[in-house]
Amino acid sequence: MRRVIGLILFCTGVGMALMLLLPERFSVLCLIAALILVGYNLFCG
Repeated sequence: MRRVIGLILFCTGVGMALMLLLPERFSVLCLIAALILVGYNLFCG
């Protein structure tokens, strides 16, 4: 459980850092959708 919480916190930090680099809304939405799909496939597939 600690590893999962650590992974969530790490990914949140990376996402916040990426938001500083990508000010455009459309590119951020595409990135969010891609990460959700990859995460779903990795953990549930």
